[in-house]
Amino acid sequence: MPELPEVEVVRRGLNQTISKTVITDVDVFWNRMITPPFSSEKFKEVLIGEQIHTVERRGKYLIFLLDHWAMISHLRMEGKFEVSKADEPLKKHTHVVFHLNDNRQLRYLDVRKFGRFALVPIDKQDEYGPIQKLGPEPTPETFKILDFQNRLSKTSRAIKTVILDQQVVAGVGNIYADESLFEAKINPQKPANKLNEEETKHLHEAIIDVIGRAVQAGGSTIRSYKNTFGEEGHFQVLLNVYGKKNEACPRCGTPIEKIKVGQRGTHFCPNCQIYIDDDKKGAL
Repeated sequence: MPELPEVEVVRRGLNQTISKTVITDVDVFWNRMITPPFSSEKFKEVLIGEQIHTVERRGKYLIFLLDHWAMISHLRMEGKFEVSKADEPLKKHTHVVFHLNDNRQLRYLDVRKFGRFALVPIDKQDEYGPIQKLGPEPTPETFKILDFQNRLSKTSRAIKTVILDQQVVAGVGNIYADESLFEAKINPQKPANKLNEEETKHLHEAIIDVIGRAVQAGGSTIRSYKNTFGEEGHFQVLLNVYGKKNEACPRCGTPIEKIKVGQRGTHFCPNCQIYIDDDKKGAL
């Protein structure tokens, strides 16, 4: 699934390529991608003639700011946008096409068809339910350590599960959760309320650092992710633990293990990220 770094790179690419263009027509080939109460026909009707002023991002959501509407897009597992000339053949898995006034098309492709589009009036974009529930962006300006400490102190859920919670911090997914926990030397199974002040500080810093470096590297291409220009990300070559099962830990040489935490595949170093559960009297 594209996480914050990948979505941010897509946002930047879209602003470079389609900003100030006008939508002249819309094709929807998979109606379920349009979120009620809008039908695919109504979605098409209200978008014709709208100018794309800019594209913003909140967490993993892309927000297209038009004349009268905010079009909110979530890429889900494998969604992607491509900008193509109007006469180029449609690729397989193309489900929504926005015709632009410069003889180009903004095309949305999605192998699994999980992506969604929602429309809200431009002056009510902040009232969109899923976005209202999002936690802070993982930046020094918005992701405050005291708020993070307070959140962790109130739950005994595994710390990996907690930092995947979009209400705690927006945009962190499986890849960057594993990488942040490794950088902070924290076991992903450790209950959040058992992290001490120093561990919480290190994890807070690691999340900001890992996400920031991933954005700079263009995100991570693990399966099918490509940016708006069809380019793969580069951060995957810098990953320390994610997808590295049985490979040597870059810090200590211990084989990386993969377990399930909250039903999510989780990679960690059993030597660098030790957690002794006092209640169970054993190492996890």
